[in-house]
Amino acid sequence: MSEHTALAAPRIPRPGRDVPVAIVVGVALLIGVVASLFIRKEAFAVVAVVAVCAGLWELAQAFTRRAIHLPLVPLIVGAVGILVSAYTAGPEAMFVAFMLTVGGVVIWRVLDGNGEAALRDASAGAFAAAYLPFLAGFVMLMLAAPDGPARVMLFILLVVASDTGGFVVGTLIGKHPLAPSVSPKKSWEGLIGSIVLACVVGVVGVQVAFGGEPLVGVFLGLATVVTATLGDLAESLLKRDLELKDMGRLIPGHGGLLDRLDSLLLTCPAVYLILSVLLPA
Repeated sequence: MSEHTALAAPRIPRPGRDVPVAIVVGVALLIGVVASLFIRKEAFAVVAVVAVCAGLWELAQAFTRRAIHLPLVPLIVGAVGILVSAYTAGPEAMFVAFMLTVGGVVIWRVLDGNGEAALRDASAGAFAAAYLPFLAGFVMLMLAAPDGPARVMLFILLVVASDTGGFVVGTLIGKHPLAPSVSPKKSWEGLIGSIVLACVVGVVGVQVAFGGEPLVGVFLGLATVVTATLGDLAESLLKRDLELKDMGRLIPGHGGLLDRLDSLLLTCPAVYLILSVLLPA
């Protein structure tokens, strides 16, 4: 390869994290989540509620950099209501709980003062309610099905496969940035790695867990890569606007909890809808 060619196609920079620590912590988290999922459904539900509430706290801390103050009390109460409603009463109850949460956030903030600041805080609160507990509610809808643990497990493995395939391939051979102005470390080669591994996991998971057609697994894999990548890029845009490298420091080697939930959140509705239509319980 000529020097000119090498300069024209620079290698994507390697991630600046402590990779061994990130791997150990990531595996430990995955084992803990899987253990809670198969011990009892309710144990996983508690893990989901705690994760969403911690994510809301991280988001509230990050937003203070732009003088935005999330009404955390109604958000956390509403988050519990949204997730519990989704698990116990279905999608209609989840949507009603979401609307009540948004209403509660607005009223809470207006009672604390009005004006431009109140409008800004209330709007950010509505965004937070939609971004975290509402999207996470689709995991609870999957969990509520008779074969709920298998559905949630497949969902988690699909996102892990997408992230892992993108990370490994992008780190080893990534040369062409996917979105350099948003996330310079993502590459087209990494995207291909995500597609391949997610589709393999989708095909195997669908056949083993549900006896479904391989094409359904491919569809799930492709949908996961699209939504997980968009979720990661969306959070990167948010962090860029807030001038943050990570959303927090709750998870060693990974940054904040939201840095791990970003891919999962947008993928929740996609996997739920695809499984509901193509592999109903």
